[in-house]
Amino acid sequence: MDRIWKMSLLIVTIILSDQFSKGATQSNFKLGEVKEVIPNLFNLTYVRNSGVAFSFGADFPDWARMILFKILPIIACFYFLYLIWETRHKSFRQCLAFSLIFAGAVGNIIDRVTLDYVVDMFDFYQGTWHFATFNVADASISIAGAILVLDWIIEFKDSKKKEAT
Repeated sequence: MDRIWKMSLLIVTIILSDQFSKGATQSNFKLGEVKEVIPNLFNLTYVRNSGVAFSFGADFPDWARMILFKILPIIACFYFLYLIWETRHKSFRQCLAFSLIFAGAVGNIIDRVTLDYVVDMFDFYQGTWHFATFNVADASISIAGAILVLDWIIEFKDSKKKEAT
């Protein structure tokens, strides 16, 4: 199976998983409700995020939120489609990372366009410290970032080996 079809299947799976988990959260939780899953580590919590990472920009005026959180991400998605296409035969890691970013972006854009906020539910914590509550789309984008850093490190080491020989 061609890599582009595998990435397409991955993208669709992530988007559907993201939307299903968000819908299940909205249907089964009251806003702000917390259900402990693993004591002192993990809760399911229904949160609405009208900003981006760590709720940045949630208090921006509506026109700024429209541009920054809806229009620009949609434009960026077209760029990531281009990057997926361009890397499909060149670099598995890059193609995978761009596919994960695209899927995560689409998952969150669906929420922003239909709800004007993003549904988050995964809440990791230790004692009183809580990591920002996030969703499947956010996890997909974060994993992509780690893959891109790993790819950069591998490429850097490979280039150093080539210079040495």
